[in-house]
Amino acid sequence: MAMTAASKVDPFSREFLSDPYPFHEELREAGPVVWLDRYDIWAMARHEEVRACLMDWETFCSSAGVGLSDFRKEPPWRPPSLILEADPPLHTRTRAVLTRILSAAAMKKLWTTFEQDAIGLVDRLVERETFDAVRDLAEVYPLKVFPDAVGLAEEGRENLLPYGNMAFNAFGPRNDLFHQAMANAQPVVSWITSRCQRAALAPDRLGAQIYAAADAGQLTEDEASLLVRSFLTAGLDTTVVGLGNALFCFARNPEQWQRLRQDPALARAAFDEVLRYESPVQTFFRTTTRAVEVGGVKLGEGEKALLFLAAANRDARRWEHPDRFDITRRASGHLAFGVGIHGCVGMAVARLEAEIVLSLLARKVETIALDGEPERRLNNTLRGLARLPVRVRPS
Repeated sequence: MAMTAASKVDPFSREFLSDPYPFHEELREAGPVVWLDRYDIWAMARHEEVRACLMDWETFCSSAGVGLSDFRKEPPWRPPSLILEADPPLHTRTRAVLTRILSAAAMKKLWTTFEQDAIGLVDRLVERETFDAVRDLAEVYPLKVFPDAVGLAEEGRENLLPYGNMAFNAFGPRNDLFHQAMANAQPVVSWITSRCQRAALAPDRLGAQIYAAADAGQLTEDEASLLVRSFLTAGLDTTVVGLGNALFCFARNPEQWQRLRQDPALARAAFDEVLRYESPVQTFFRTTTRAVEVGGVKLGEGEKALLFLAAANRDARRWEHPDRFDITRRASGHLAFGVGIHGCVGMAVARLEAEIVLSLLARKVETIALDGEPERRLNNTLRGLARLPVRVRPS
């Protein structure tokens, strides 16, 4: 058996979350599996092990929670997600419904309205020339088009981002970030719960389609409301963060922006490189269902394993020049959306929004540059920005 590497690193400390990459390198080099003393958990930061673990849902389950907290030992802070925090057969049933609703044909239908909304917004911002790429674009756009598509009323949408901030902080330990996010939890959670009910959703939209599946006997009414909630958590914050990270990457790598301008059809591939290089979801947990050996290290049953998706995405064993942002590389194979049965169910929506916005900007903006110091928004799971002041020159 291999000697087990151990580390004192705290992946949820402010220092780590502010600049995770040196720590990622340290964890990757320590070994295929590393014991984190601080939380008594395993960690994996290399692409090969993280991917294998995500693919093996029978050994590394999600139903005990994909955060630090073990649902078999303590009650979750909200009813568990029927998609993210579930295993087959339940997961198979709920996922089939969402996969059908978010099909390629459904995405084609959304394209027109998503694009119209983007054109208006981008034109206004390009005319202004200076704006906050997070507050004025990355937050505004997904918060308009996706809740519209789900069938959510306009009123109260300011609760969506604070709710996502809670959900993604809750995957980590009960630290300062968690307590700050939860400070005003009650009204936000109540609002979300009420918005996920059948009566609150506009007909013919994605939310109503989930209830139609309940009417067809594929889900219960309660399950339907939890699946609508999954849309509102998983489908929003990650896209907001991903768009903000994209603009941050381009502002810092002007030559890559010129490459996208030359060929706006690269927008989709460029977004994949953003996801690889600056992954919105940095980590997720799994729990072992049996004793298992990984990279010569023995993990016991019922133990938590922290998977560093973002570290895997910059593993030099998998990528050439992993710390270089290059939109012409083949970034497919990154783990930013996960992989296997728990691969992100909303990735088609995220890609649709990013492709529309980036290709529009590429056609309308000659240069994009930082116009002040970007400000990070620290979160136990997500890596993104709170502010990103930019200046653009219209083409």
